[in-house]
Amino acid sequence: MRELPDSVTELLIAWNKGDQAALSALMPLVFDELRVLAGIYLNRERPGHTLQPTALVHEVYLRLVDQERVSWENRAHFFGMTARMMRRLLVNHAEARDAVKRGGRAQKVFLDEALIPGSTPEVDLLALDLALQELEKLDARQGQVVEMRFFSGLSIPETAEALQISPATVKRDWETAKLWLRRKMAEG
Repeated sequence: MRELPDSVTELLIAWNKGDQAALSALMPLVFDELRVLAGIYLNRERPGHTLQPTALVHEVYLRLVDQERVSWENRAHFFGMTARMMRRLLVNHAEARDAVKRGGRAQKVFLDEALIPGSTPEVDLLALDLALQELEKLDARQGQVVEMRFFSGLSIPETAEALQISPATVKRDWETAKLWLRRKMAEG
C-alpha cells in the first residue's frame, strides 16, 4: 500500500470526534487507494461483472457516511474496515444475483492460489464468505488476517500494524488460515 499523507490520521481523529467535514476532506486523499482495492476485488470476480471500481468506492463512501460509532485508530484500521465493507457489498451483490436467478450458479471470484493451494483458481464467493464467517467464529484474529491480507491486499507488516500484533503472529495466522480454508473449501 502506498504511503498516504499524515493528514489522513489527523482527519480520522477529527472524524472520531464527530467532525463530519473531516470525512469529506478524507475521501479525496484515500479515493485512489480505495479504487485500487476495489479493482483488486473486482479483478477476482467473474468476467463481465456489473460493478465497477468507482461504483464500489462510492457505495463504501455511502456506508462510511452512516458510521457513527467507529473509533478509527490509523490508516491501516481504516483500510481494513473499508475492505470489510467492500467484501460485504460484493457478497450482497452475489446474493441478490443468485436470488434473481432462483438458485442459479453462484458468482465466481478468482481466489489467490496462495490462499487455497491446489484448488482451482475460481471459487464461489458465497461459499468463501461462509467459510470465512465460520473461521471468524473459531478464530476471529485469523479471520481478520485473511480479510486484511486477501481482500485488502495489506502486507504482513501492515496487517500486524492494523491488528496491533507481531508480524510473526500475522504470518503464522495467515498460514494456518490458508490451510483451514483450503480444507473447508474442498469439503464444500
